[in-house]
Amino acid sequence: MMHEVELLQKIRPIWLHRAVQLLARGTSVREGITHEMGEFFDALEQAIESGDPSWIDPSLNAWASSLTETDLEANTSSPTGFVSQLLNLTLGVCLENLDSAQALQMISALMPSFTHAYEAVAKAEIQTRIAYVSNQLTQVQQTLDRLDRSKSDFIAVAAHELKTPLTLIDGYTAMLREASEKNGRDANDFVLLTGISNGTRRLRGIVDDMIDVSLIDNNLLKLNLQPLWLNRLFQVLENEIKPALAERNQRLEIDSFPGCSEMTFGDPERLMQVFRNLLINAVKFTPDGGRIHLSGRKLPGFIEVTIEDNGIGIDPEDQLAIFEKFGTIGNTALHSSGKIKFKGGGPGLGLHIVKGIVESHGGAVWVESPGCDEIKCPGSTFHVLLPIRVEPPDEKMARIFSPLTQNQP
Repeated sequence: MMHEVELLQKIRPIWLHRAVQLLARGTSVREGITHEMGEFFDALEQAIESGDPSWIDPSLNAWASSLTETDLEANTSSPTGFVSQLLNLTLGVCLENLDSAQALQMISALMPSFTHAYEAVAKAEIQTRIAYVSNQLTQVQQTLDRLDRSKSDFIAVAAHELKTPLTLIDGYTAMLREASEKNGRDANDFVLLTGISNGTRRLRGIVDDMIDVSLIDNNLLKLNLQPLWLNRLFQVLENEIKPALAERNQRLEIDSFPGCSEMTFGDPERLMQVFRNLLINAVKFTPDGGRIHLSGRKLPGFIEVTIEDNGIGIDPEDQLAIFEKFGTIGNTALHSSGKIKFKGGGPGLGLHIVKGIVESHGGAVWVESPGCDEIKCPGSTFHVLLPIRVEPPDEKMARIFSPLTQNQP
């Protein structure tokens, strides 16, 4: 029986001719393909003669590295597919040009090399595609970061630019009101001036929210840490939103829970903003006559405050989105325009600000709800987790508030 290398030499011209015909569509590239296939065939001979399939690695590495970005995007070229074509071609040439015994001998000798080729190019191709996808993801992330920075820059610029004309409108409105009072108040003028004042006050609130978002997104939000007692914040807020509760015929229940009457350090104004936003949010998305329940509990090192309502609820897929900038849900065209009206609309900044303030304190905020249903009203529960800080943030504050901290248990 002929040696495998001799059998390879016998089929070499036919194999090369068919490989070139199969792989080269244009005559201008056939010369390069012929040389490349000749090198692979020579390496195949060395691999069979030595019993070491690694002789074909240079050709395999060249094929794997030849994947272009276009090939990866369109998935039109694959080294593993190339090896598969060569194997099928080789099997066909052996069966057609050797007798059955020689063909079986040749195929048995070639299979270790082609098996090695499959494994090598598959591994290299996977690594190449992983690198390509990682690069694409990096580029996408960079693009998203640029867009987010642009959006934050726009918010900051727009907010600051709006403050000047708002101040002018407020000033001229006050002057008109004074002039109207001096010349004898006209009821119609008073209504119009009150409407302008209310509109500018609401717009100023939106501008302030835009500035807060800009500070949060650029890590510029500074906290004025002071001693505070959560139960006192809740009392102030309860009185503040009484008119809104009365207008919507809702009731607010506030529990006295462990830890709420104990002193901790935080930014009272910012935490008021957090709980005000959450309570107003509960008012807006709870039908008339509904109930809002504020409670909490003391945990090791933390206080957890919960605000529960029996409102329309939030779908699970929206429970993260509502904390993003402009994270409104539902059809905004159907929202009422009132600040506390049922499903009242807004720019979608309130909960993003809540998240930023709470996280700046070292805490966390999240929501739980079985889903959104305006008929059954399953409700929502917002959780605010705040660290308990009994030590002043610096030496200066330690001296100022030493009488308070020395009395702490």
